[in-house]
Amino acid sequence: MERVRGWAEIDLDAFEWNLDRIAAAAGAGTDVMLVVKADAYGHGAVRLALCAQARGVHGFCVGTAAEAVELRRAGVSGRILLLGTLVDEEAEVVLDHGIEICVHSTDRCLHLDALARRRDSRARVHLNADTGMGRLGVPCERADVLIDALRSMSGIEVVGLMTHIAPSRGLRDEEGARQFERFGELCRTLAERGELPGLVHAANSASLFSGGARTLASLELPTRLAVRAGIAAFGMLAEGVDENSDLRPILSFSTRVVFFKDVPTGTPIGYDGTWRAERPTRVATLPVGYDDGMNWRAGNRAQVLVRGQRVPVIGRVSMDYTTIDVTDVPGVEVGDRVTVLGRQGEQSIDALELARVCGTIPYEITCNLGRRVPRVTVRSEHRDALVPEPTSAR
Repeated sequence: MERVRGWAEIDLDAFEWNLDRIAAAAGAGTDVMLVVKADAYGHGAVRLALCAQARGVHGFCVGTAAEAVELRRAGVSGRILLLGTLVDEEAEVVLDHGIEICVHSTDRCLHLDALARRRDSRARVHLNADTGMGRLGVPCERADVLIDALRSMSGIEVVGLMTHIAPSRGLRDEEGARQFERFGELCRTLAERGELPGLVHAANSASLFSGGARTLASLELPTRLAVRAGIAAFGMLAEGVDENSDLRPILSFSTRVVFFKDVPTGTPIGYDGTWRAERPTRVATLPVGYDDGMNWRAGNRAQVLVRGQRVPVIGRVSMDYTTIDVTDVPGVEVGDRVTVLGRQGEQSIDALELARVCGTIPYEITCNLGRRVPRVTVRSEHRDALVPEPTSAR
């Protein structure tokens, strides 16, 4: 039942290829932490984390305590870091499972300290320094004060220092370079005081592939360095970061034709009749909609692949169904595979293209793949496996 209505294939060969590219960009001696929050941006966190762990990835970053616990219970034994902020109600379960925590305020740390001491344990924390993102993090000019406060708390162990670079193009953006410079100055100040934590990390995917790892390594800090790679591991980068990164998209999203019919000129298709046939048209119906990850804004804008050809999405995308114009594709049959994301023959559509058409970012495209869409792991040579025959009428 995995490939019945809509399914996503996750190419492990491409994933491992990307991990190698990330390790090369990070440089020898720099650890890689894989960001797998939001179910690995829709790609399936547990299977990819276990695959990465087997290939020696240093640790994993998540967005919530529930995501961390899911990884730990699935067998991820290495470092797991809860990015962002901790909600008080998550504290006990995080300590129970040895999850490390990003912190940025004295009040939150006092709560953690008291809880850890009651349990006769220590909370392992990474101080988040705000260099310009503005959401979370202690201002750089106050970071040393917070570190001093943390070192006086017996239930807290400061194991890391981090920042989150705001520009989506990383160091290709002048502000991104300035934020790296601010972070570097903080690291040097703490190093001079002998207070630099044992792990320092600043580069996300965009910063990594725009020189962030090399920039930090050039400071020759007396500590271990790491990078946090998320979207790059899944084969994507923001536009303008590095056109030569050689990353490979690991996700394809496919469905099938379940019904088609011929309609005369002037026939409206879909809710509110936003598309009308300008010629006699063969309309094919696909059993996926916006609940499955076919972006609602794709209607009358996007294309999909059928028998190796691009065809337009026509009419509005509904919750469960999408319609396409296959008039110019000879021999289309019920059961034919339709590729929303991925490759057919010489044609391909990636998340960046679909995001441009829909006025969004590629992260949203993959994160919005619905839970009705099974993620099926494959190896590259098996991606063109036959689709089971449907039970649908013409």
